[in-house]
Amino acid sequence: MAISFNAAGLLNGNGIDVNSVVNAILNQQAGPLSIWQNEQTDLSTEAGLLSGLNNNLTNLAASVQSLADLNGPLASLSATSSQPSILTASAQTTAASGTHQIVVSSLATTGTIYTNPLTDGNTSFLPSGANTGDITLQVGGSSGVTHDITITAGSNDTLNTLASYINAQDWGVSASVVTDASGARLALYSQSSGTPGALAITNNTTNLAFNAPVGGTNASLTIDGVPYSSATNTVTGAISGVTLNLASASPGTTVQITVGPDATQATAAINSFVSAYNTLINNLNGQYIVNTGSNKQGLLAPDSALRSLQSSLLSDVTYSLTGNSGLVNLASLGIDMNNDGTLTVNQASTDAHPSLSNVLATNPSAVQSFFHNVSGTGFADRFKSDLTNLTDSTNGILNVDIAGNLAQQKALGTQITNLQDRLLAQQKLLNTLYSQVNATLQAYPSLLATVTAVIGALNGNYSTTSTTSTNTTPATGTSTTG
Repeated sequence: MAISFNAAGLLNGNGIDVNSVVNAILNQQAGPLSIWQNEQTDLSTEAGLLSGLNNNLTNLAASVQSLADLNGPLASLSATSSQPSILTASAQTTAASGTHQIVVSSLATTGTIYTNPLTDGNTSFLPSGANTGDITLQVGGSSGVTHDITITAGSNDTLNTLASYINAQDWGVSASVVTDASGARLALYSQSSGTPGALAITNNTTNLAFNAPVGGTNASLTIDGVPYSSATNTVTGAISGVTLNLASASPGTTVQITVGPDATQATAAINSFVSAYNTLINNLNGQYIVNTGSNKQGLLAPDSALRSLQSSLLSDVTYSLTGNSGLVNLASLGIDMNNDGTLTVNQASTDAHPSLSNVLATNPSAVQSFFHNVSGTGFADRFKSDLTNLTDSTNGILNVDIAGNLAQQKALGTQITNLQDRLLAQQKLLNTLYSQVNATLQAYPSLLATVTAVIGALNGNYSTTSTTSTNTTPATGTSTTG
């Protein structure tokens, strides 16, 4: 905007608007500032988009890594039970597929022992006149560890104080006082099941009467006709790679455990890959869609790195093997590619399009070898290698872009700051200069009146001349002579 002054208006004593004049001058010098600030906004938006795409790429890499893991979900096994109310099981990848016949005759139990009731938990159970007594507790059956408990009057000679004393020891036994209509009783419970948790009182010189011990027995079962005993109801080692969880005893019932590939985990892992891949592809595609309002593509559309990434992903996702029982590409597994490059998992089988669930059910080992194998030539093996390079923290395709973007933002920020500093210094200088000019212009009418009066006196004219501003355009001046 051009700067101009009304010459007549400057001489009427009103002066000038200093702020307007200074701002007009500064605005002419600040031309690049708004352009740079708009560029900075675009760069910041682009950085957010690049970070989002990079997160999508990282998520895809994680899902592919899962498929490439030799001990991952594709190699997982499940163990199903024909009678879950009696027995359930789980399998590790070291288990062998097959079936097992199991009969659970009894469960492992924890040892329990309790006393006859006393009046309450605070009554001494020492014999009349006695100040001491002795109780011997054995933990772990006939060959277990014995613990001698010396009973002392006023210390641990009531049910409550004895329970506290036992609980303070590290014997694998917990004690409590149970109170009901018949009175108070001491109950001891083993913290271990099976024979290691069997309890017994082998000596007692007090008035406490202990009932016969209960529990402390091992689980008894047969596995494929072979008898097996377990101190716990979680049985490991009886079937390699399989853990049995005993729920109830049923001596007359044979439970069948079937060990085989876990289709649920495999399906979840493959669906996770498809979802991660589609998210990335959709977000990449979004940068090339023309906005009907602005008639422009996304900010990242000119970025050649995105095209390069799309090309790499397309090459990986269309990879094919040879042989492998016909499961050579994603389509043969029931995973089709759409026109926009995204993937769809078929839910129903047709002659032309198999379903993933059917393929997993009929040939799980071929599905596994398609994705990964010991030679490292599987679909996920190859894809994982490329994604490792694409997501490298320094040289990854989007990380390089992000680093360049941040460098541009920093350089632009420095330019903006430097210009703003220069404008601020210029503003201070101009404010000082034009404030002085304004003061001079405001004083002009008074100065003119004084000069006029002096000249009039010199000419012998002593009349007083008004100094009031009329804000009119002065006539052309003429020289005055004496």
